Amino acid sequence: MNTHPTGHPHPSMRIAVVGGSLTGPTTALLLLHAGFTNVALYEAVPASAPLGGGLIGLEHSALDVLDQLGIPQDEFVHYSSEAVVEFAVHQRRPGAEHRRLYAGRNTTWSLLHPALTRRLPSGVLHTGKRLTGLDTAYGRPLLHFADGDTATADLVVFADGRASTGRRLLDPDRQLHYAGYVAHRGQTDTIMSGLADFLRFEPDRSGMQFNVAPIPGGTDWTFYLGATAAQYTDFFGAAPTRRVFALPQHVTGTARAAVDDSAQRFLPEEQAALVHATGTRMGAAVMDIDPPTRMAWPVGDGHAVLIGDALAPVRPHTARGANNGIEQAAGLAAALTQHRKYGADLSTALHGWQHRHLPAAVAAVELGPALARQHGLGA
Repeated sequence: MNTHPTGHPHPSMRIAVVGGSLTGPTTALLLLHAGFTNVALYEAVPASAPLGGGLIGLEHSALDVLDQLGIPQDEFVHYSSEAVVEFAVHQRRPGAEHRRLYAGRNTTWSLLHPALTRRLPSGVLHTGKRLTGLDTAYGRPLLHFADGDTATADLVVFADGRASTGRRLLDPDRQLHYAGYVAHRGQTDTIMSGLADFLRFEPDRSGMQFNVAPIPGGTDWTFYLGATAAQYTDFFGAAPTRRVFALPQHVTGTARAAVDDSAQRFLPEEQAALVHATGTRMGAAVMDIDPPTRMAWPVGDGHAVLIGDALAPVRPHTARGANNGIEQAAGLAAALTQHRKYGADLSTALHGWQHRHLPAAVAAVELGPALARQHGLGA
C-alpha cells in the first residue's frame, strides 16, 4: 500500500480505470466524487470511432447511484413505464397479454453513456488507449498500451467488458464460451403505434424470443435466435469467441436474410414488418463463463480488480449486466473512501468489498442459463 511514514494512505493515490463504456465512467465519477483526485480513465477506442449499444434495464439500486452522481433521471430515461408485457405467439398471432412490473427503468446506451462522459473533468478520459499488458515498476502496477505509452497506478480497475483484457491477464483460466444463440439487434426510426412499454413475444417454437421497446425517435428490438458457431461466423465474419459484438459493418446479407426469414415465419405481422424495415443492425453472441472466485489481485505493492462484465459477463435475460457493474463500482468507491479518509488497510478493504459483491456476481452468471432453458434458448 502506498502510505506516508505515519501509515496513513497517500492523498494522491493514483487509480487507473480501464474501459470507457458504462461501468468505467461510472467508476471514475464515483471516485472523483469521493475525493480521489488522481483518476485516469482509459478507453481502447479512439474518440472519433462510433460506439453504441442497445436497451438497458437499470434497477433502483443502480438508479440511486446515478442520482448520487447528480445525473437527473429524465436525462437518460425518456419512457417511464415499468411494465413488461409478455405474449405467447401461436401461428403468428399474439395470445393474451401477461403484464408485470420491472423494479427499475429502461434506458439506452446512447442516452446513458453521454450523460456519464460529459460529466468527466477535462483530462480524465484518455481515448485510443488499448491495453496490452500489466506488470510492475518500482513496486507499482504498470500499464502498457498498444501505442507504446505506459502509465503507473496504485490501483487498476478493469471495467473493460465481456472481452476483457484485464480478465485475460488476471484470471486467464476463465474463458468465454458460446451459448449457442445470438441477440440480433436493430434500432429504427419506425415508431410503433401506441408503443410505451417493454414487450416480449415468444413464438410457440422453442429457441426464440423477440423484445421490443420505444426509444427516443424510434424503436429498439432484439431477436434471440439459435445459431451454431459456424453459422455465427457466416453471419458476422468471425467466430463468436473472437467477435462477441458484431457492428453494422460486420452484418452480412446471410445474417440479414436469416433474421428476416425468422421474423416472417414466426412473429406477428406488425413485429415482422418492423424487423424488415430496419436498415442498421447489429448482433451479439450470447456467451457464458465459469463463475468468478475472486475480484481483487495484488500487483506488486498495488492492486487490480475486475468489475462488471470484465469480472463476469451475464446473459442479457438476467438484466444484470449494467446493474452489477454500477453496484460493484459504488461498493468499491465506498471501500476506497474508508482507506483514504480513515486509513483502513487497503487489502482488507478490497477483501471486504469482494466478500459483499462476489456472491451476487456468481448468482447472476448461474441465473442466465437457467432462464434460457425455460425458453429453449441455446438448446
